[in-house]
Amino acid sequence: MATTTSGSARGPSPLLFFDTVWAYQRTEAIKTAIELDLFSAIGEGATTAAAIAARSGSAERGIRILCDFLVIGGLITKSGDGYALTEDSAAFLDRRSPYYLGGTIEFLLSPGLVEGFRGLTGAVRKGGTAMAQETVSPENPIWVQFARAMAPMMSLPAEGIAGIVGADSPCRVLDIAAGHGLFGIAIARRNPNAEIVALDWAPVLEVAHENAAKAAVGDRHKLLAGSAFDVDFGGPYDVVLLTNFLHHFDVATCETLLRKVHAALAPGGRAITLEFVPNPDRVTPPASAAFSLTMLASTASGDAYTFAELESMFAKAGFVSSALRELYGTVEQAVVSSK
Repeated sequence: MATTTSGSARGPSPLLFFDTVWAYQRTEAIKTAIELDLFSAIGEGATTAAAIAARSGSAERGIRILCDFLVIGGLITKSGDGYALTEDSAAFLDRRSPYYLGGTIEFLLSPGLVEGFRGLTGAVRKGGTAMAQETVSPENPIWVQFARAMAPMMSLPAEGIAGIVGADSPCRVLDIAAGHGLFGIAIARRNPNAEIVALDWAPVLEVAHENAAKAAVGDRHKLLAGSAFDVDFGGPYDVVLLTNFLHHFDVATCETLLRKVHAALAPGGRAITLEFVPNPDRVTPPASAAFSLTMLASTASGDAYTFAELESMFAKAGFVSSALRELYGTVEQAVVSSK
């Protein structure tokens, strides 16, 4: 499992090849560890294979082998017969942590996404997903899964975007493809004078509104059901949110939507976009650049767009400027575009 570069002073090595081919083992190992709540067990003091096995109802031999594999992968540490969490695992994989991400596997490893990668050869040949139903098809139930599973992953970037919007004056916000609703909700929590209109498919909006009610902003969280390309946005809005949405579509489709967004904004209004934004070389930074493959596997024409490409889309839609903003707690970036 050790990551290695190709070749060395001692000649070529097959290790990277085997690491890559066997990568599915890492996926299944962390999935199993989350299902057994192994990281929480260690965090709560069950640090030996015997103790973890007793807590999870598993065989001691199975737990010992799984834990050793997780040590090799850098997810936990080992000293003698005892296991311990790393700083990252304690933050994101111990169920007691407010930043727990274990639940995201319900979406990230859902059959609807995994299927696209099983047909990746066909997608590469075609230039788009080989699945019978791409992820952005109307009323796709995968987005209810997304809304319920991915909210914890978005809490920090949601707070970052709320900070960009600010809390100084009344504002109307349109949250396009709201999903779990956290981005609009974070703005409403920060600004008591903000009114949010969340747009998504009706079953998804049920999840968003549940979250708004839990955050005590339900009275300022309105719902607009349907497709962003078809429904009347209303307006005018001071802010339109486009979080993790544009990457599902080709440039022409994005520009069509952005013209509609531009028309719905008040003079001086802003569109705030959250995206995986690779550098112009399209191979760095790795997490943002690699997202293009996810779009190839799961959509007909989506992509991870560079800032220059996004800036051009907004300019052609009538926006006067766009700026890239870093956000804490995510590999994504915000693009702030002004009308």
